[in-house]
This record gives sequence, structure tokens and C-alpha cells, in this order.
Amino acid sequence: MTDFFDSPEGRRIAYDRRPGKGPGVMFLHGLHSDMTGTKATALDAWAGDTGRAFLRFDCSGHGQSSGVYAETSIADWYQDARSVLLNLAEGPQVLVGSSMGGWLALLLARDCPEKVAGLVTIAAAADFTEDGYWASFSPEQQAQLMEQGYLDLHHGGPVPYRISRKFIVDGRDHFVLRSPLSLPFPTRLLQGSEDRAVPPDWAVKLFHHAAGPDIRLTLVKGADHNFSAPDNLALIKAAIDEVAPL
Repeated sequence: MTDFFDSPEGRRIAYDRRPGKGPGVMFLHGLHSDMTGTKATALDAWAGDTGRAFLRFDCSGHGQSSGVYAETSIADWYQDARSVLLNLAEGPQVLVGSSMGGWLALLLARDCPEKVAGLVTIAAAADFTEDGYWASFSPEQQAQLMEQGYLDLHHGGPVPYRISRKFIVDGRDHFVLRSPLSLPFPTRLLQGSEDRAVPPDWAVKLFHHAAGPDIRLTLVKGADHNFSAPDNLALIKAAIDEVAPL
């Protein structure tokens, strides 16, 4: 059942919290996704079967939460995630972050380590605003974006995809790959070899950059960005049990 939480920043955040044994699992969805996605719902059902506490939510501008996507950025989504972790999650959590949610999970792990029992990322899109979007723009596009405040990308559809200056600038205030990143708890990085949204070499870069006593990278041949095939979901569940057994 969906509930709503009014964050300290004044946003109304939709969430679903399943009671159970700890350490609980907190799921962080990807860009343009929400807490009703395949991985989130599959893990929620699994948590119900195993008796583990589970918490999922919609970032602002996504799903049932307040806000307009085009006016939000990683800064807002991180505030949402941090507020949910500190106000709704009971005890240390296993953070499970998918794509953009992986970046959020890494930020939480860096800034709130006392609330983290373990970390599982799925195609973590760390620093993607810079290494994905900004890096793909021509010098002319970069100048246009910074001067007029937005850049419209045309991909053949009827409506262009707009990137705002806020989206890029806020990303630069939340990098995790440009300074030391300590992950002092069990960490599992999952990545598909056929991922076209988050290249596998990003996962390798994160693996080498992060410091911690128990960090493992699993590259699954043939898996794509969705990482939602039955064997992929089984791997996520196994990773959660491995980093924080009940």
C-alpha cells in the first residue's frame, strides 16, 4: 500500500514499506522509472516471502511523488533518498540501487555509512550526467546548454528530450568518482555485458575506484540494462543475502 512522506525540503514522496526482519532492504529506482518497476516489485514479493523488511519509494518528479521531472535533478533525488533513509528506514539497510539509483546508493553509502549494512548496485550510473550526457555533447551543444539553460535532444520522436543546465550543474556537486569513495561494508556490483545505457567499463571503473574490504564485481554475459530476467533477479536476491544474511 502506497503511503506519502513530506520531506524536509517540502516534497511529497510516495513510498511503500513492508515490515519484517532486518537488515531491511531499501530499493532506489533508476531514471524515468519508479517503485513499481520489475526489479522493485519482484524484490518486494521476495521480501514478503522471506520475512525481510523492504522499503521502496519514488524520487520527486517520478511515479506518484510530487514535482515535475524536467525541473528536478540528482540534487533533489539525493535529498529524497537521504530523507527516506533517515526518517523511514528502521536500522541499517541493504541499499539496492538500479542505474541512477546506484549513484544515489553510492552517495548514501558515502555520506551515511552508519545506516548501511550492505550495498548492491545494478548497472550503477555513477556521475552519468557528466560522463554520459555532457561528454556526448559537442562543444557547440555544451555552450548552448550553459548559455540558454537547456538543450533539446532530437531522437526521432515527436517531442525532444530536454536537458537542463541544472541537471548538469547539480550533477557536478554530487560526483562519487572524482574523490575517494570508501565502502566499508560488503558491496556487490552487478552489471550486464550487453548494457547499452551504462557501459560495462563504468562498472569496472567503479570497482577499481572504490575502497573497501569486501567489494565484488559480477559481469553477466548477455544481460542488458533492464537486468530483469529471472536469472538476473535471482542474482540480485543472492547478492542481498550475501551482504546481509537474515
